[in-house]
Amino acid sequence: MQKLLKWFDEHILEYLSFVLLIIIPLYPKIPLADLIPGYIVRLRLDDLLVGGAFAIFIFQLIRKKVTLKDNPLLIPLLIYVVIGFVSSLSAIFITKTVPISDIHIAKLFLNWARRIEYFSVFFIFFSSIKSLSQIRKYIYVAAFVLFVVSIYGFGQKYLYWPAFSTMNREFSKGVRLYLTEHARVLSTFGGHYDLAAYLMVMLTLFIPLALIVQKWFIKLFFIIVSICGFWLLILTVSRTSFLAYIVSISAVFMILAFKKDWLWALTRWFIVISISMVVMISFGDLSDRFAHILKLDRFNTSFALKSFKKEPPKGSQVAYLEFVSPKSDIPPTIMKPTSGDQNTKPADVYEDIPDYDSASGELPATLAAKPRVYSQTAVQYDLSTGIRLDYTWPQAIKGFLRNPLLGSGYSTLTKKNIEDFTEAESTDNDFLRSLGETGLLGFLAFFGTIIYIIWYALKQFDKIKDPFFATIVASLVAAIFGLLVNAIYIDVFEASKVAYTFWIMCAILIATIKFSKGLPAGRQVSKEGK
Repeated sequence: MQKLLKWFDEHILEYLSFVLLIIIPLYPKIPLADLIPGYIVRLRLDDLLVGGAFAIFIFQLIRKKVTLKDNPLLIPLLIYVVIGFVSSLSAIFITKTVPISDIHIAKLFLNWARRIEYFSVFFIFFSSIKSLSQIRKYIYVAAFVLFVVSIYGFGQKYLYWPAFSTMNREFSKGVRLYLTEHARVLSTFGGHYDLAAYLMVMLTLFIPLALIVQKWFIKLFFIIVSICGFWLLILTVSRTSFLAYIVSISAVFMILAFKKDWLWALTRWFIVISISMVVMISFGDLSDRFAHILKLDRFNTSFALKSFKKEPPKGSQVAYLEFVSPKSDIPPTIMKPTSGDQNTKPADVYEDIPDYDSASGELPATLAAKPRVYSQTAVQYDLSTGIRLDYTWPQAIKGFLRNPLLGSGYSTLTKKNIEDFTEAESTDNDFLRSLGETGLLGFLAFFGTIIYIIWYALKQFDKIKDPFFATIVASLVAAIFGLLVNAIYIDVFEASKVAYTFWIMCAILIATIKFSKGLPAGRQVSKEGK
């Protein structure tokens, strides 16, 4: 019994890490309880699992079963935590962008605590890794999880399997949804943007690994999961993540060129990019969203768009994703204004939904319909770009200018008035959000940590002799570049499933360097890469 307890004590973080690696991507964002009344962020299963695992990590740290001495991110992340806390105090007492009330202060520090929760998985995973063989197990499990995420996404698209969205307050309660014909697939994630960013990271890892490994069954496994993941990326119809994927795939082959040779890297990059572009152009709605940029037409979309089942489930408790994003999910067609048309609609708006205003100042007020007016920016580009350029990005800049060093505090950027309580936070640009919420100090602390990870990995890259683990390092560094591209258009580092995945992969990246740098070629532990 003592031997069993000792073994369990030695391996508890490892098996908790396996649980997190599986549950975080696969379990839908179904809430367990409200944390703040009226707020979109709710308590979920992943919060309990991460919190429990982190508590055990702290307990093991106190018992000196694990150590932080060889963790290169300890100081950078602690600096960010401190700056975030000081920024929160500044928001309350200096800029006064957070009213002194229980609900506003609770929301402020909840968002600060969630940042800590996200990168707590980095410490859990990094401390759990004791060898390269363990890293290899994590990689195989991650590939299996990608496969399951893909299969569930296909089920949503073609078989009307249910979806659980966090795209608004009502649906984030755990309402079961079904995708309409043009709705974007979200699989087990809360939204299609989150899923697409996750797929970009995973594809950047497994496509190069599929080209490196020699054992045919492992190669076949990685090829299958990569094909499934890429097709799911197409079904998300995310332009930003597809561009990020192109950037990350290009980056990984550029990095690998220094390890192998430029001809090997260039030929494989050309093949992967060519296949990716042909599939993107030929199938699904994504090609139409790029049409105004690439000037290309679709060849065939029938297989990508139509479900195998004729109709979704019916019933009083059934909701459809069309109520979340209906006409804007249909591929946009540029609308040419007719003569005398004073209210041209954006390219991604298809239905004339009137705006309602009080017809008189008397009570009871009567609502009168009037034509909806769109900004010139929305008409020139599209509605989502117009929202960013007209409101969310200027709001972030406004928050930054209130206190350039510390920002206006977490969860303050979407408010029109300081006393407003907003149910969700979104800037749709992580760089601007960081500047607006935590100022220049918070921005430098957070993105400086990311740049440090890239620098640390590239500096040690030449010391990694095993091709399998060298490819892991190159792929994860390239995936970080992809996430930085994603961050230009979405708040990718605040999307919980993506944020967890990012910090888990950072732990695997740094642990791979730790255990493999300087290993003589004759002592390679990975037979897959030979």
